[in-house]
Amino acid sequence: MTAAVPEVLLLDGVLDAEQAAGTVRSILAEQQPDGAVPWFRGHHLDPWDHTEAAMALDTAGEYAAAEAAYRWLAKRQNPDGSWYAGYAYGKPEHADGEVCNAAKETNFCAYVAVGVWHHHLSTGDDTFLEWIWPTVRRALDFIVAQRLPGGPIAWRVDEDGRATDEALLTGSSSILHALRCGLAVADYLEEPQPDWELAAGRLRHAITHHPERFLDKDRYSMDWYYPVLGTALRGPAALARIARDWDRFVVPGLGVRCVSDRPWVTGGESAELAMALWAIGESDRAVDILRWIQKHLRHPDGSYWTGYVFEDDAIWPEERTTWTAGALLLAVAALGGDPATVAVFGGEELPAGLVVQDCC
Repeated sequence: MTAAVPEVLLLDGVLDAEQAAGTVRSILAEQQPDGAVPWFRGHHLDPWDHTEAAMALDTAGEYAAAEAAYRWLAKRQNPDGSWYAGYAYGKPEHADGEVCNAAKETNFCAYVAVGVWHHHLSTGDDTFLEWIWPTVRRALDFIVAQRLPGGPIAWRVDEDGRATDEALLTGSSSILHALRCGLAVADYLEEPQPDWELAAGRLRHAITHHPERFLDKDRYSMDWYYPVLGTALRGPAALARIARDWDRFVVPGLGVRCVSDRPWVTGGESAELAMALWAIGESDRAVDILRWIQKHLRHPDGSYWTGYVFEDDAIWPEERTTWTAGALLLAVAALGGDPATVAVFGGEELPAGLVVQDCC
């Protein structure tokens, strides 16, 4: 690490200075010389989780490491603006950086816009923003090209280049957030993107008014809270959505279930729900959840286990993922008032896109 961790990463009962530094080091330890941040050595990288880790590094003031992660994305972007869903690192059957999943998942490809705007707000580096702008523009143009009737975004383009005609609520909610961050970059650089504005407006309308346009994944907690985390819902509607399924997904003292009918709480979902709660003014409950997961998911080196099966009192799977640590740091940074994280995940300062009253 280059310096002591910022005070925004210190949260009573969650992280003290030594603990926060350990979590940051756990991400840096997995970053590869080319800037890639895989889940862990011996696994793979996907562009969404890679970006989540990069944002976490920015919250800690590790700006050079975060920039290296974004430069990795720029270098590996496909000509159509996409990235593949998986790149191997430390796998004996693949060379480092070799594609191991040639599908293209749209929310993976969109998330660069969230990360780049967060990085710019963290660093104020106009030169880097201008340099990476073409990467962001190509990525969101690729996303907009996958629009389905009624506003949702196709969740996947298969290896043969054919896009599915189905959309995921979680993925589309993340894409809405990315479009809004992309519009913030475009506004800052005075590069209007009317297609993104229309896409964002129609997508938000679909998320908030037409759940039938998305695949039914109601078992998964992400479909519950992602419309809030992705900025589609705020105010009374967001509070009502969280209240509706709180008892179905939240296990008091332990964290958030990944799936409603499984005795498995996960660090990533717990940290993300905490950030969604913070965004709608429920900071006390957010802090409670972050405190709970310290008991059974934090490793002594500062990294975080992916999940815990509470009926068996067992860690599962036996892996410590950079994106789990990254989500935890971002949630703490939001609660601590980190300006970049507050602006990006609070959503109030992000362009809304076009207001859509109804769409076919």
